[in-house]
Amino acid sequence: MSDSNLTKISTGTPGLDEILRGGFIAERSYLLRGDPGTGKTILGMKYLTAGVESDETVLFVNLEESEDDIRDNASTLDIDLSNVHFLDLSPDSDVFVDEQSYDIFTPSEVEQEPLTQAITERVESIDPDRVFIDPLTRLRHLTSDEYQFRKQVIAFMHYLKEQGATVLFTSQHSDESSDDDLQYMTDGTIELEHSAYGRTISVPKFRGSSVNEGNHAMRITDGGIAVFPELNPANHSGEFELESISSGVPEVNQLLHGGFERGTITILSGPTGVGKTTVGTQFMKEAAGRGERSVMYMFEETLETFRERSENINIPVRRMEEQGSLSVEEMKPLDCSATEFAHRVRTDVEENDTSIVMIDGIDGYKLSLRDDDDRVLVRKLHTLCRYLKNMGITVILVDEIDTVTGEFQATEAGISYLADNIVFLRHLEVSGEMRKAIGVLKKRTSDFERMLREFQITEHGLKVGEPLTELSGVLSGSPELARERSESANE
Repeated sequence: MSDSNLTKISTGTPGLDEILRGGFIAERSYLLRGDPGTGKTILGMKYLTAGVESDETVLFVNLEESEDDIRDNASTLDIDLSNVHFLDLSPDSDVFVDEQSYDIFTPSEVEQEPLTQAITERVESIDPDRVFIDPLTRLRHLTSDEYQFRKQVIAFMHYLKEQGATVLFTSQHSDESSDDDLQYMTDGTIELEHSAYGRTISVPKFRGSSVNEGNHAMRITDGGIAVFPELNPANHSGEFELESISSGVPEVNQLLHGGFERGTITILSGPTGVGKTTVGTQFMKEAAGRGERSVMYMFEETLETFRERSENINIPVRRMEEQGSLSVEEMKPLDCSATEFAHRVRTDVEENDTSIVMIDGIDGYKLSLRDDDDRVLVRKLHTLCRYLKNMGITVILVDEIDTVTGEFQATEAGISYLADNIVFLRHLEVSGEMRKAIGVLKKRTSDFERMLREFQITEHGLKVGEPLTELSGVLSGSPELARERSESANE
């Protein structure tokens, strides 16, 4: 097989295949780097089992853990290695059982012939299509110096390539100089890292093909490893008609000149308890009536509380869930990274024909997702929203303002630049009475009503009144009735 054909084979991990835009290039060699516990061996095992599923012959060359230990570890992850061939070169293997221990003599005094013979005999007897070596840097302990190690590795890789094998091998960061050398000898490097904010995977080198760059999220699961590629909005688009989406409340539609446009981003802004989530849910209720599906990610409220509260104001959330027109996911704190969350949203959109995505709310998003920088989280939210726009999804973001009353503030999180529409809700104190108002601050795709309207949340749902022409000073935080203002002026 010629390298120029660029035949790609699956890595056994779908997310990594996506990052590599199809997988490894066949008959080449690749390095897996990472500290202990980052998942290198698990990725290698999935690489081999993918070969088995494709009716290929696969070989696991283990130089550290014994074959029995590896098979035991794989079984705990539900990875089936029954059809994987092994060449056990671990310190206690039969290859060295008649030889002195590695640690008794210096490397130059260790007999090399049994090792070389074992490798060539095993490779030639099974003719593997895929080889996984874990860890290759262990060979450094069997050579006299770095030069001999490099020479041995190059010869080993050349030999396996002549046999038509695609090779994946791991290194140990503790063998720093050997590890650095290996990066120059291979066709690609995959980096695995583990920090307080989660696991990541990146591909700093990949000859012969472009890859999706960035630090992608990953997670060790019961079945191996799940990889969540960084979202690139430019790679995604969907066909949709730019039409108005009704709220089902005539007065709200009048404020918005018809409603939200499909494929736009709306921020619902306001203080706690003012009704932001209810307004967003009203749009999803109306979408359900049109036969469309919505999904809501709750960062700041429990699912059961939301259901109960919605049922009490004539929004049948439970029935919508049962009919499949609404999915509500309660997000647990620090359960996933922003990259993993974006992948979850993308999967739902592309697998379930979703039309509306609501994130409630932005502060909870920034507090709940694992990352050490608010700016990174906001940037990733921007990326997610751009993707959803490209796919024709209507996005609703709930943003809570700290002040209940007082001077007007459009958004708390500094994300107004994301929005095509900004709808704000306010608590009002007028003549000793608490009231609520709704208005539109921004709408890119059409004109909008530049008046405030009073609204109430009742047992029958949202009730929105006529424009509050008798009030002034609402945005300044000091609303006054026209009558009171006139009397004050006369005095």
